[in-house]
Order: sequence, then C-alpha cells, then structure tokens
Amino acid sequence: MSESLLPPLKIKGKTLLPIVQGGMGVGVSAHRLAGHVARHNAVGTIASVDLRRLHPDLMERSGRSRNKALINETNLVALDREVRRAAEIAGGSGAVAVNVMRAVTEYVPYVKQACESGADAIVMGAGLPLDLPEMTAGFPKVALIPILSDVRGIVLLLKKWLRKNRLPDAIVIEHPRYAGGHLGAAKEEELTDARFEFEAVIPGTLKAFRDLGIEREQVPLIPAGGINSHERVRQLLDMGASAVQLGTPFAVTEEGDAHENFKKVLAEARPEDIVTFMSTAGLPARAVKTPWLANYLNRVEKLKAAACKDHKCTLLWDCLLQCGLRDGIARFGQFCIDNQLAAALRGDIQRGLFFRGSERLPFGDAIRPVKELIEYMLTGRMPKLA
Repeated sequence: MSESLLPPLKIKGKTLLPIVQGGMGVGVSAHRLAGHVARHNAVGTIASVDLRRLHPDLMERSGRSRNKALINETNLVALDREVRRAAEIAGGSGAVAVNVMRAVTEYVPYVKQACESGADAIVMGAGLPLDLPEMTAGFPKVALIPILSDVRGIVLLLKKWLRKNRLPDAIVIEHPRYAGGHLGAAKEEELTDARFEFEAVIPGTLKAFRDLGIEREQVPLIPAGGINSHERVRQLLDMGASAVQLGTPFAVTEEGDAHENFKKVLAEARPEDIVTFMSTAGLPARAVKTPWLANYLNRVEKLKAAACKDHKCTLLWDCLLQCGLRDGIARFGQFCIDNQLAAALRGDIQRGLFFRGSERLPFGDAIRPVKELIEYMLTGRMPKLA
C-alpha cells in the first residue's frame, strides 16, 4: 500500500490512506472490521445501533426485556467496548469512527458515549445532523463527518454550522442510486435523480466552498456508493474528492464482523436479487431479496392499508424517532427493522434483512482480507482469486 501514488486523506491532524469503511448495522461493522481497517491506516467505522447483540452477557441481561432504560444502557456499554477494542486492534494507526444514525431515538447518548470511549470521529447520516457541533462541544479532537447526498443539503448544513463557527472535518457524499441500507432520498422515484450524481455534487460543492469562503482542503469530500474499482477511485479523486467510502465490499471481507452466511448472501447476490423498498424509518432502503423480504414485498400494500388501525411495536423500546410500524405511518415500512437486521446478524437467511449496495463487488463472490481490498482500491493490483 506504500506504493500507492494517491494523495492522502488529512483529518484532524491525521494523515490517512484515502479509504473510508462505511458504517453498517446491526453489528456488521463492529470492532473487528473497524479495527483492522484502521490498522492499515485507513478509516474504520463502527455502526452504533444495537451493538448489545454482539455481547452474550448483555443480551442475557436485556434480550427479553421490555425495559427501555435497560436496553439503552446495555447498548451504551456495548458501544464503549466496541470502540475500545477497535482502538486496541488499530494500535494507534488510522482512525476509528462511529456512525450514528440521526433517525434513532438515542442518537445523542450514542454520540456522547462514542466520544467518551475515544472515537476519532463521529459520522452521522439518516437525517440532517445540524446539532452535531453542540453534542460534541466538549470533545474538540473528535472529527465531525456528516453524510449528505446533494449540493442543496450540503450548503444548508454548511451555513448552519458556520453560524456556530464550525466546519465539518469532512463530508461523505452518498449516492442513493448505488449505496446499501438507508438511502439519502425522500422517495424511491428520486433515487436516479441527476442531482445525486458525483459529477454534479462534487464540483457543485467545491463551487459552494468558494462562494462561502471555505478552502477546499478544509473540508475533504468523500463520495460513497457503487465504488468498486481502482479506476473509479482515481476518477473521483481527480474530480476533487479526497477519499472514497466503501460499505458492502468491506462487509464481505474476512475480518468483517458479520456471520459467514451474511457475507455469502451479499457476495453471491445477482443484480436481480437486489431491491429497493421503503424502510420502517421512512427512508428508501436497498437490500438483497431474501425469503422474508420477498414475502414482505408481496403483502406490503395490505400491511399499509392496516397500518393506522392495527399497528404494534414488537420490541417496545422505541429504537427509531419515527417508526412506520409503531406509529402507524402508512407510507413508511410496516415491519420491525431491528428484528430483521438482528436475524441477518445471526446468519438467518430465511428471516434476515441483508442490506447491500447495488453494484458488483471488487472481488466478485470471493471473501478476501481487508488488506487486499484496500491495496486493490489504492493501486489496482488484483490478488489471485480462486
């Protein structure tokens, strides 16, 4: 990787490889994956949501509980453990970030716990993180990295933060046409809108920087979604990006925290197996069409019709600020997203919800080490695959 001629990513005084691993929950990107990515001097990211599921002792305490306070407490304990363990694996190299969804109820405690546990950065999407500077005011060394998808959203956030005398330490620009999981568009039909194209967002954002008096080097831009080759990395960096973010390619690495069945489902998915649908959080989402998801999509209209009169939460701990199932919102998804993501974490192919990006993976269906993925993206050198 030292042979890479690509310029480094500089954030908060750290000089890093221009590769960022995206946050993937529940439990897909935890301490093992994030720690090993950071160990290679890139940015590893822990997804903060419901991490207790990776810790048997915490699940023994809270797994069958309907006590919101207990569940939230155990998730914070789990987050602390994950950040500290990732830092141990990294051994002082790279950066360990924590991804916090703005759409989850406990986003403020997650952010504060991540900072207290020693995270190098907070990455926040699934909503405009306008209040992130206030939440992290006591932690000036923690980098703040919002996830946005178009120039309009970026300019809105920049203006709001500038009034607080704060700039993002980087911005992830996520393309909803290609990314996995929750997507940065209000409706499914907007996913192909030209305003999300990197060729529009990157130069448009650089122009906004000039208009606002922001130096390009002050806020690195990190495109995310569908990036699966060294050639594409070079194109994006030549366009003005400072690094790229990858999610699904890291999820299927040997060091990934997910179950082997999870990796197999993602790696072997064909284009026709990948679908978009409305999640219970009210955002379009992209995943592999497993038996559970196929059954859900077949009856979704019937579920929507009953949403406002027959809804019920199966967990009762209010994991989302707004939930289609709990709140009876017919235009949102009508299922328990935590239950389905937890099933995927266990490797339950029949019942799991397996988020995935839309594009072919760099190594096809091969499961390879983190080091090889980073090396290929930086240099174009492809390992020998079986």
